[in-house]
Amino acid sequence: MATFTFNLPDIGEGIAEAEIVAWHVKVGDRIEEDGRIADMMTDKATVEMESPVSGVIRKIAGAEGDVIAIGSMLVEIETEGEGEGSGASDAPATAAAPEPEVIEAETPKAPPVEVAVPAAAPAPAQVAPKAAPAPAVVEADAAKVLASPVVRQRARDLGIDLAKVRPAEGARIRHADLDAYLNYGGTRAGPGRAADEDIRVIGMRKRIAQNMAESKRHIPHFTYVEEIDVTKMEDMRTEMNAGRGDRPKLTALPILIAAICKTLRDYPMLNARYDDEANVVTRFGAVHLGIATQTDAGLMVPVLRGAESLSVWDMASEIARLADAARSGKAKSEELSGSTLTLTSLGPLGGIATTPVINRPEVAIIGPNKIVERPMVVDGAIVIRKMMNLSISCDHRVVDGYDAASFVQALKRRIEMPIYIFAD
Repeated sequence: MATFTFNLPDIGEGIAEAEIVAWHVKVGDRIEEDGRIADMMTDKATVEMESPVSGVIRKIAGAEGDVIAIGSMLVEIETEGEGEGSGASDAPATAAAPEPEVIEAETPKAPPVEVAVPAAAPAPAQVAPKAAPAPAVVEADAAKVLASPVVRQRARDLGIDLAKVRPAEGARIRHADLDAYLNYGGTRAGPGRAADEDIRVIGMRKRIAQNMAESKRHIPHFTYVEEIDVTKMEDMRTEMNAGRGDRPKLTALPILIAAICKTLRDYPMLNARYDDEANVVTRFGAVHLGIATQTDAGLMVPVLRGAESLSVWDMASEIARLADAARSGKAKSEELSGSTLTLTSLGPLGGIATTPVINRPEVAIIGPNKIVERPMVVDGAIVIRKMMNLSISCDHRVVDGYDAASFVQALKRRIEMPIYIFAD
C-alpha cells in the first residue's frame, strides 16, 4: 500500500485559491482513475476535479464552502501495489502509517454518540405530556372569542391562537386582525409553523453575495427610469420573424442590444470599467455585453463578445448558446468574464421598474422591463400602445446623471423609430 497526495492543480491564470462547492467522495470511499473527486469554484468558473489514480480516499481537505490554496492537498488516496506510489515508497509508507491510528482513535468516540441517543430519547416523552393540554386550553379560550367561522378556520390553518389576537375595532376578530397579528410580532403555533433551517451559503450563492456586497460598498449607485413606446419595434420584429427561414426566432433582446451598441458610440463613458485603486477609467471600443442569466446555481453573467459587430440573428444564436451553457454548467471561464457593460432583464416577470446593482468594475447596468399594452395619448387621441420601462444604474463617480439621462433618451429615440437602429 502507498499514499498518493493529490494537490489542487493550477486551474486558471492568476487563480490563487478555490472554494469547495461539492464533494463527490468521502473518507473511506473507493475511487477509480478519472473518477470525480470534487467541484471547485474560482472567481470565473466551476471546475471538476478528477482522480489521477485508483484507490481509497483516506483524507479530504475540508468541508463544502471551505477555500483552499492552489498547490495544497485536496485529497489523500491509498493506492494498491507499486503504481504511482512506487517512486516515493518510503515517504508514503511513513505518511500512511498514522492513518489507522487516526481511524482507531476516532472509533472509540462512536459509543458515546450511541449512548447519547437513548439519553435524548426521554426528551420527546417529557415534551409530549406538556404539549397535550395546550390545545385544550387554546380551544377553550378561543371559543370565548367572537369571530366568524371563516376567520376561525383561517386561524386554525395558520396555527394562530385566537385568544391572543386583539381586535382593532369592537370585540369581533376579523381577517385584518389576523394579518396584523402575524405582521407585528405574533407567532404561529402547531402544524402551521415551518421548522427553522440553517443553510450554509457556499458556491455560486456565496460568490454572488460577495460581489453584490462589494459593488454596493464601493459604488455610489443612482438609477434612472424611462418609459419607451416599443410598438414599432415589436411590429418590425414580427415581420422579421415571419421571414426568418431557418434562422432562430428573434426576441426583443437582440434588437435592444443592437440599439444599445449603436447609441454607445456617442456615450463611450458608459461602456467602461473603473479601477478605483489606480483611479483609471478604461473606455472600450468593443461592446462585450454581459447578459445576466438565472440558473439553478444562481445568477451568472455570460458575455456576448463584440456585440456591436454582430447581426441581430447572430446575437439571437449566441445568446441562446451562452444561456444554455450557463444553465447546464458548461460555460467556460472566458465566457463568464471580461464584460464591459451588463444587461439584466426579468423577462416575463416584468415589473414596473428595477434598480439593478452594477457588475463591478463596470460603471453601468441596463434593465429593460416587461412589455405591456397600455392606453396612451397620441396626437390627442387615446390609443393602445406597447410600452416598456427601461432602467439604468450608473456609477456616479464616473457617470453624471445628465449623461445617463441623455443616453437613455437617445436610446429611446432609436427604439421608438427602429429604422435608426440599422441605419448608419
